[in-house]
Amino acid sequence: MSLSAQDKQLIQSSFAKVLPIADQAAEIFYAKLFSYDPSLKPLFKGDMKKQGQMLMSTIKVAVDGLDDLETVAGVLQKLAHRHLDYGVKVEDYTPVGNALIYTLQTGLGDDFTPQTKQAWVNVYKLIADVMRSAAYPDFDANTFQNTKNYHH
Repeated sequence: MSLSAQDKQLIQSSFAKVLPIADQAAEIFYAKLFSYDPSLKPLFKGDMKKQGQMLMSTIKVAVDGLDDLETVAGVLQKLAHRHLDYGVKVEDYTPVGNALIYTLQTGLGDDFTPQTKQAWVNVYKLIADVMRSAAYPDFDANTFQNTKNYHH
């Protein structure tokens, strides 16, 4: 797992701008996620505001840990195993990533430059690959194809 120094800086500085609007960002994220794939809604039980706070907290842990990716990988692997218990499937990571990018684009506006977007795509791909590999031992990121198309 590796990211360039520029990717880390772009991710950390852009997420710092999202933190003040974390509750709204979480609302945007889940609204977009469920519009992309309504079948995911039943996976989320309980208070969605609390779920949003957990989401933003988890992203913050990952963003803060970009300089120690091996530790973050261990946390992500444990999270992936918990997600199996919730019914998350290997292909569910795609709409989540797309909803995350949409949320950042919406929340950051002009600050979401093409370089910032690419940095987030890079980090999400790393995160998703680590989690899918942990949860699905036969997962191969090089051959995985998700046929669903999501548009920002």
